[in-house]
Amino acid sequence: MINWSWLITQAKHHKPRLISANLIAIVATLISVPIPLLMPLMVDEILLNKPGDGIAFMNQILPQAWHQHTAYILLVLLMVVIMRIASQALNILQSRQFTLVAKDITFKMRQHLIDKLGRISMRQYEERGSGGITSHLITDVETIDKFVGDTLSRFLIGLLTVVGTAIILLWLNWQLGLFILLVNPLVVYASKLMGNRVKTLKKLENQSFERFQQRLVETLDGIYQLRAANRERDFLDQLKGSANDIRHDADKYAWQSEAAGRISFLLFLVGFELFRAMAMIMVLFTDLSVGQMFAVFGYLWFMLGPVQELLGIQFAWYSASAAMQRLNTLLSLDEEVRPVQTVNPFRDGETIDIQINNLQFAYDEDKDVLRGLHLHIPAGKRVALVGSSGGGKSTLIQLLLGIYQKDAGDILINGERIEDVSYEALRNKMAVVLQHPVLFNDTLRHNLSLGNDFSDEQLWQALDIAQMADVTQRLTDGLDTEIGRQGIKLSGGQRQRLAIARMVLANPEFVILDEATSALDTATEAALHRALNEFLAGRTTLIVAHRLSAVKQADVIYVLEDGQVSQSGTHHELVNMAGLYQTLYGNVQSAESANAETGQQVSVARLNIK
Repeated sequence: MINWSWLITQAKHHKPRLISANLIAIVATLISVPIPLLMPLMVDEILLNKPGDGIAFMNQILPQAWHQHTAYILLVLLMVVIMRIASQALNILQSRQFTLVAKDITFKMRQHLIDKLGRISMRQYEERGSGGITSHLITDVETIDKFVGDTLSRFLIGLLTVVGTAIILLWLNWQLGLFILLVNPLVVYASKLMGNRVKTLKKLENQSFERFQQRLVETLDGIYQLRAANRERDFLDQLKGSANDIRHDADKYAWQSEAAGRISFLLFLVGFELFRAMAMIMVLFTDLSVGQMFAVFGYLWFMLGPVQELLGIQFAWYSASAAMQRLNTLLSLDEEVRPVQTVNPFRDGETIDIQINNLQFAYDEDKDVLRGLHLHIPAGKRVALVGSSGGGKSTLIQLLLGIYQKDAGDILINGERIEDVSYEALRNKMAVVLQHPVLFNDTLRHNLSLGNDFSDEQLWQALDIAQMADVTQRLTDGLDTEIGRQGIKLSGGQRQRLAIARMVLANPEFVILDEATSALDTATEAALHRALNEFLAGRTTLIVAHRLSAVKQADVIYVLEDGQVSQSGTHHELVNMAGLYQTLYGNVQSAESANAETGQQVSVARLNIK
């Protein structure tokens, strides 16, 4: 979890920089705190003609000819200007040190969260959506970054300034200084009460941002289909409604936090006027001089900025605390199960054999998707899964990938339980081609290699197998052509062939083709199957498809109904067997046979004519 203890632990890694920043802050405070004392004391020693230690000190510095009031005033002015410049320069340097620490902590925080993203279960992604999750890495992390970098750097200077000022006020007149120091905590306490309200409002504002970002991502991802369905305007109106929620919650946070800050400042100003009145009374009834009174006024104004910053820091602290709570909700999401590999069933020269025994799985308690599934994917063979939608085909693939965890049963990889093999080890040996492959807004080369190092020859060879080489050659920049977001510049069939080429480059031992050729025309699909037959020879392949042309490539076909295998065999065996397979493909087979017979008759007729 990310909390204040975690932040302190991260800060300890920067001890030298933080120590130097603190030393710089102390020096800057020592330089700046005496400034309000210098000029007002000249009132007593120069204007009221009561020479003291200040005049004596300046007489030692100035030549005899310059021992006059104007020279004293100008010298003090020069000293004040130099001290202010030095103080501000040190403050900038100290702020720079804190900024470097803050940015590194923020980077570590994002690293921590990104690592978590890689472990979150797919169920959580599906339930929460990517937009809601990514908002944490932007809005909430920036809130904490601002607090750590900007606020804490001012906190030390402000605190030291207030402490230094308090010491001098006590030195000037302990009764007046004590009075000032006792009233200030009341102002801080009142501000704390208002800060609790601000904390809640900031949480509501961030939640509105999360909902807006989630809806925005979903709308933009589906903008093509929304526009085609003429529902674009309705969804954009909903997006405007979410934006209005942000306006409402942000408005409440902005004006109420501003009001809380101004009320806190008002309390301080009331206290300031009270202090000023007390100072004038002290001149009348104690030995407090007029110059010292002006010095008190100067220190009251000098405290104004630091006290206001300290009051503002508590509001930033409440905002940062709320952001941490939201980040911890992300860190507490369920993680993907990743068993540690204890066996290695992958031996050189041996392909992957998969045995599934009594597999059971349900997305929720209402309905079982897989109900005691038994099937065998022999090593080096092509196995097809067919059946009606909802039969469990895609679910089986997700269980093999470890996206979801089975409820019961066993998945054996070369005779070993998949938990002992580990999902990551299996994924290293496999490649999955989906009906709608994920493509990135980058070059064709990057989408093929996914950042791996392949030569141009290897890329073109993979494209040639995927029947994509001629398409790529016609593109403006060949392999370096930008294909747009989700490959928008390519057709659906071209995207599928690009994904197949990506699979070829991976050179897997186990291949899953999930409706991988559904968008291809008949001629292109036939050419692709001929090329893939050679590539897939000897590789274990699982085919999920509805098109007969893809299913017929399999050595074994399993028909899934209600989460169980109802039929199995080759295409010719199943098409002549009563059951779901014949229902799905019998008419297609008859039509293909009739077309083939008609084609033969046409050919014979042409020969007779000749």
